[in-house]
Amino acid sequence: MHRRGLIAAFGAIALASPRRARAGDYPDRPVRVILPYTAGSPNDVIARFIAPYLSSRLKEPLAIENRAGGGTLIGARAVMTAEPDGYTLLFSNSPTHVVASLGHASLTYDPRKDFAPIAMVGSSALVMVIAPSVPARSVQEFVAYAKANPGRLNFGFGQGTLPHLAGELFKTATATDIVSVPYRGGTQAVSDMLGGRIEMNFGSGSTLLPLIRDGRLRALAVTSPARSPEQPQVPTMIEAGLPVMTVVTRYGLLGPAGLPAQVIERLNAEVNASLRIADVVATMAGIGFEPVGGPPRDFALPIADDLRKWAPIVKATGFQLE
Repeated sequence: MHRRGLIAAFGAIALASPRRARAGDYPDRPVRVILPYTAGSPNDVIARFIAPYLSSRLKEPLAIENRAGGGTLIGARAVMTAEPDGYTLLFSNSPTHVVASLGHASLTYDPRKDFAPIAMVGSSALVMVIAPSVPARSVQEFVAYAKANPGRLNFGFGQGTLPHLAGELFKTATATDIVSVPYRGGTQAVSDMLGGRIEMNFGSGSTLLPLIRDGRLRALAVTSPARSPEQPQVPTMIEAGLPVMTVVTRYGLLGPAGLPAQVIERLNAEVNASLRIADVVATMAGIGFEPVGGPPRDFALPIADDLRKWAPIVKATGFQLE
């Protein structure tokens, strides 16, 4: 009886102890993926697209939770302060993950030290669009019109996102007086653009391409180094004379600092396996994303690069998040 009592006691202690992820049993319950963006945003689109493939390979559900607000700070901090056991992850992008850490006067985090990169899922560039009512067919014509009508054009964006900073950089680079109108998410800005209240927006092709093809928005330039296969007629910002506006967004999974190496390896392997599926590659390309994958360091490097690129721009433009 004494031996049986000891076994029971040790069993109770084991059950009461916090469960740390181990290579052999991770995951053994649903994994929560926090998305610090609104529903319908490019980040939401790609996260919800890849989630079923990862769930199938992990044999556990991936629960996507939209937690927008604070320029993505609310969702990011929820993951940063979570138990590093692999059951609370962040799906975000660089450079937004970097920009959000720079734009708050008091509430900040270190995008490199406070998070563990897991895997890059895909990449995309931004496209600059204007309302068809604006009499401009090129970036140069748009800049000329904006300078001739200072303060009359509105630029809409999701607060704290890369399009937000890209638009501010555009205004600085072109010395134009365009009114900045913040929204909780980029989808609301696009809705107001279609309603005639916004004249300029930067966004992902995944959400803007259908509207461009329908003629409801006019694309003036893409921020990729080369023209997009989906929009071969649209010039790059380099061709428009604004090389400083060359911007690439990289989407992927991160976890809190201290995430066990075995968990990172498992998740990274399953992301890469999912990105080798032919249907995944074709569908991602069709909605404006390039599948990337690679080891965790391939996601860590652009985060470090974006920190070097955007930190001085944030300072020079006076960019701040409320």
